[in-house]
Amino acid sequence: MPAPQTAYEAVLHAARDVTKLGCALDAEMLGAALLGSVYQVADRHRADAVRDFVGQFLSKTGPVAEAVTIREVFAALVPDADGAAAVGHDDRAPSWGAQLGRVRPTGCFAYGDVYGDQTSYVVTFAYEDSSDGGPEHAVVAVVDHNIGITKDLFVTAAADTLLSQVRSLCEADELIWFRTEDPGRLRDEVGRHLEITDDLSELPSDGSIATDRALAAARLALLPELTTPPLEEPSGGLAGGDLARDFADSPEAAAEGLPDADLNSFGFCLSLILDHADSLPGGDPLRWSPAVAGLFLLDWVHRRAVLDIDDAAMLPQVVRAWTAYAGRKRGLPAAAIDQTRSVVEELVPEFARLYSTGERRSPATAAVAQLIAEGVDPSDTSAIEAWLEANRDD
Repeated sequence: MPAPQTAYEAVLHAARDVTKLGCALDAEMLGAALLGSVYQVADRHRADAVRDFVGQFLSKTGPVAEAVTIREVFAALVPDADGAAAVGHDDRAPSWGAQLGRVRPTGCFAYGDVYGDQTSYVVTFAYEDSSDGGPEHAVVAVVDHNIGITKDLFVTAAADTLLSQVRSLCEADELIWFRTEDPGRLRDEVGRHLEITDDLSELPSDGSIATDRALAAARLALLPELTTPPLEEPSGGLAGGDLARDFADSPEAAAEGLPDADLNSFGFCLSLILDHADSLPGGDPLRWSPAVAGLFLLDWVHRRAVLDIDDAAMLPQVVRAWTAYAGRKRGLPAAAIDQTRSVVEELVPEFARLYSTGERRSPATAAVAQLIAEGVDPSDTSAIEAWLEANRDD
């Protein structure tokens, strides 16, 4: 057999055994994996690239015998592609072709950590005819609220086993919640974050987003659109200056001796926590967790702020107090607050090392730090110009 000459011929070659599969689900998973290669290599607008590819594939191949089955699979996976609506079931395709995409949702669930770092969404689906369609299966989407993307997305044929494992996990761990989810909210949350993932320059390295994205998206599109208001996550009901004043007057701040500390340094350190929150999706400074504390202490603060020795000594105290304060305001269980406090204590030595080496400073932060070290006020334009003139290469 001659080697495939075009991408469409290559797909036909890769799908040559699709007719030997036993059910529609197996065929849809194979088709999604093939389209995953298109999704993976696109540099942006990946969903559009897949839709365009399917439209071109349908126009280039035509209903020839060797293409009829995979054409049906692709049309079911990407029904909004050009020409997909015109692709019907062909008697030359296996009988399970009539069940492609013929599913109904049977349950919607969500679970996640009490901190709000990640939420995993699970939707189960059943075929109209399970003998030709296949078993009840589940779409799982993991939304990472710290980076604002759908971090993973996969389909599993073991829906009952997955749900049983998830329920057991949540029952055994008080730091993980589980609930039945509104279908519209689930579709909206996963879809909004998936759009961001689609445009990333690099996809998350771990997971099945590329291989399972087409099938998962086709399933999620069967859910109703959002009609209820977005669910409000717990918050302290304060923001900005009110939040800062409430924290300064809190028992957690008092426990760290902050009311008696240098007010300038205290205020600066607290402003860093609030600014860091603004840089995260959602911008809620009370959504504080081991992961957020790590992002702040080991990365963000070194790239974005210039600390003097007093600030560097003060910041761990403020973070310790903020850990307890934010946990109380959000109503987190004591175990969650203790876990974050323990992680913060583990992070402080590395924070101090990074501060002393400056190895994670951005070029801009490093330049400001050098100005301060040489006695130049970064807010004094004339002083900066004089410094630049004095240090200009001859």
